[in-house]
Amino acid sequence: MADSTTSTSQPSPQDKPQFRYFRPPSSAHQPRNDLPDNYFDVTAADIRAQQAMLAARRDALQNAPLRTAAMREAEDKKRRARWPQTTIRVKFSDRSMLEKSFPSTDKIKSVYAFVRGSLREDVKPIKFVLYQSPPKREYKVSDPKVRDLSLAELDLAPSSLLLLKFEDDSLNHQDVPAPLDPSILALAEDLPAPPVFDADPSTNKDDGKSGGSRPRANLELAGKDEGERKFPKWLKLGPKAK
Repeated sequence: MADSTTSTSQPSPQDKPQFRYFRPPSSAHQPRNDLPDNYFDVTAADIRAQQAMLAARRDALQNAPLRTAAMREAEDKKRRARWPQTTIRVKFSDRSMLEKSFPSTDKIKSVYAFVRGSLREDVKPIKFVLYQSPPKREYKVSDPKVRDLSLAELDLAPSSLLLLKFEDDSLNHQDVPAPLDPSILALAEDLPAPPVFDADPSTNKDDGKSGGSRPRANLELAGKDEGERKFPKWLKLGPKAK
């Protein structure tokens, strides 16, 4: 008898919402954390990685017409195996976000159906478009180059942020709350806190002599002498003397 009572009191997985709704971020909930100066230092590894990424993208564009249907299908299977689920966040004009995971084999129309089903009844008939920016790319169901591709083929896997724009511009202002169903709004939660970087110079004192006024140097580029900082050779290169 006790076992049956315990089993019925526990919520089943089906009762849990299959989506999340995040409130608009605010300074109170999402304090801004300045990044340390050395976060922006470009290393040789960063340059090599950027060059490799650009070269791979160039080669993919150049070789795309040469791929056979079998090759494209093999790549698609590999993509599906690596990312079977795609998490989509839809951002409204008030900066609140609706999140849901879809099978990566789903089409963009599944995302549209989910968003439309989450709207208020009076807003459901109003057309809207999902897009990314920058660069701006619209994902319209009427576009055959979009509607016939899976989320993975649209390069939305494993996770992507899509912006939403209504055909009725009065719903696109930042001070207009997201026109979602009250049952969705009741489940609103705060965005997870962003990562905290150690950017407080007062925590990086040099034996109390500097009083914490000097920012922490990049350990890979800093020299032994406090007054001299080493730089990569590619920063020192200039026009050769004639």
